[in-house]
Amino acid sequence: MPSDTRLHPLRRAAGAVAAAPAPLLVLVGIVSVQGGAGVAKNLFGELPPDAVVWLRLLTSALVLVAVARPVLRGHSRRDWLVVVGFGLALGTMNYAIYQSFARIPLGVAVTIEFLGPLAVAIAGSRRWTDLAWVALAGGGVLMLTRGDTGDIDLAGVAFALLAAVCWAAYILLSAATGRRFPGVSGLAIASVVAVAAMTPLGVAAGGSDLLRPELLAIGLAVGLLSSVVPYTLELLALRRLSTRVFGILMSLEPAAAALVGVLLLSEHLSPLQWLAIGCVIAASAGATAQARRPRAEPEPPH
Repeated sequence: MPSDTRLHPLRRAAGAVAAAPAPLLVLVGIVSVQGGAGVAKNLFGELPPDAVVWLRLLTSALVLVAVARPVLRGHSRRDWLVVVGFGLALGTMNYAIYQSFARIPLGVAVTIEFLGPLAVAIAGSRRWTDLAWVALAGGGVLMLTRGDTGDIDLAGVAFALLAAVCWAAYILLSAATGRRFPGVSGLAIASVVAVAAMTPLGVAAGGSDLLRPELLAIGLAVGLLSSVVPYTLELLALRRLSTRVFGILMSLEPAAAALVGVLLLSEHLSPLQWLAIGCVIAASAGATAQARRPRAEPEPPH
């Protein structure tokens, strides 16, 4: 039938993506996330960060709800408390990291934010090696706050640290939500909560500019690049990839953010800051390699 003919190339493309090497899917997802962040930061001159993050969350929520079609009945009050907390963590994390992007280089913000999953990976550990990873990451963050020209914007650092805390909460609440809601239903509901929480800020900040077709299109593209594409690729990769290898690959995200900052935003870092990013990457990869977790959730659409 004609409809089958039209769908055939799409099916072949989807099959090719699903058959791609799992590490490649993770790496493409990382590039997509950070590329979306670079596009978003370039948009800040036309739309404030609050409006951009709202468009990004709205895009991911619409797609996830359409795919998951979550069932709202049959859940306890505790289930709803967990998923609402998950959504608030998701929304606050995105708000905080975009506020950080507006103040400090992309690579610096993402590297500091990575302290969140690092803390989760080593929480409760009694191994002395994990203390070494903490010290290495802490030293990296201290170096990051200084460049060749002096101190970095402290508000930007504070927002990145808030994003790190929210990322840690996201990981914990994601696992709790996954036990209560099937598939990606919990994430879809949490995304709607995040959009609702950000709507007053986003709409007030964007105003009538949110009705400009060109800005709306770019904002929606940010949502696809930063949330929909990477989350889909990570889900596919985790079917064939161990959680340890997945975590180590994700440790490359700060480096990807720094490179996107250089290429798209002309955010050139000092040698000391590059060394600091390397320290945090090494600490995250080392802690992840030693962590013993039964499962891993895909990284947040951040």
